[in-house]
Amino acid sequence: MQDSKYLVANDRDAQWGLVVNTVGYDEVGPDEPYPTKGHGDGYYFDPERGRILDEYQMLYLVEGEGVFSSRHVTDVPIKAGDIFLLFPGEWHTYHPLPGTFWKSYWIGYKGRNMDDRLKYNFLSLEKPIYHVGFSNDIVHLYKSAIETAKEEPAHMQQILAGITNNLIGLMYSLERNMELSRKGGYVDMINRARLRIREGVESKITVQEIAAELGSSYSNFRKLFKEYTGLSPAFYQQDLKLQRAKELLSTTDMSIKEIAYRLNFDSPDYFSSKFKTKIGCKPSEYRSRMR
Repeated sequence: MQDSKYLVANDRDAQWGLVVNTVGYDEVGPDEPYPTKGHGDGYYFDPERGRILDEYQMLYLVEGEGVFSSRHVTDVPIKAGDIFLLFPGEWHTYHPLPGTFWKSYWIGYKGRNMDDRLKYNFLSLEKPIYHVGFSNDIVHLYKSAIETAKEEPAHMQQILAGITNNLIGLMYSLERNMELSRKGGYVDMINRARLRIREGVESKITVQEIAAELGSSYSNFRKLFKEYTGLSPAFYQQDLKLQRAKELLSTTDMSIKEIAYRLNFDSPDYFSSKFKTKIGCKPSEYRSRMR
């Protein structure tokens, strides 16, 4: 069984940065041929020969298991809960294992937003498979994309671009969380640390003290924190302090010196220097602009 939709986009849609060309759902029984019939021109392929697309695709395997190959990886097992990515101009092939039931969703898209993610190594030809597990949120997003494509509302492409970006972000986040969870409950530790830093944004507590409170060495804590958030704990704490400084500058008559010491910066000059580096202007200039 297949439920698919092939879409068109105009030049104005392309200027949005991402357009969706196809979205659908595939269900194949153990004794049925794969791929199913009914795919549009350029999409149907022989698994023995593979194919090359001129778009990105994101496929989510909900049930079954199979094998994936591309120009960069060979005969990689895929299973339910895996997302695998196809890249424009990249030869690939995939198929279910014999005797297995196969159920998957897909969405195909292109645009400079995706090109940039590949360019800046958020995505990689060497890593086409993401192990995210079963996610109702991902299934819901695919179903929303299918319904949107069928209904074809005004500005459909912009809606579908938002869904696609949500899918990619969720894929990225889910795999990272699963990797950290396998390391022994570190996700909970990092979440507790972030809450402690937020609650203590105006206190003198250091990130080293927070690591000790959580029973971790600072080197291990810093490594895991940065792996999870993309920031070092010290930078995360400083960023929150500067956000709080913006609030105080906008909503109170406290002097810059008072704000600096309230947020436990070493000196008003140090506070002003960090503020300008992060925000792009001096605290006094920011206050004048906001008022």
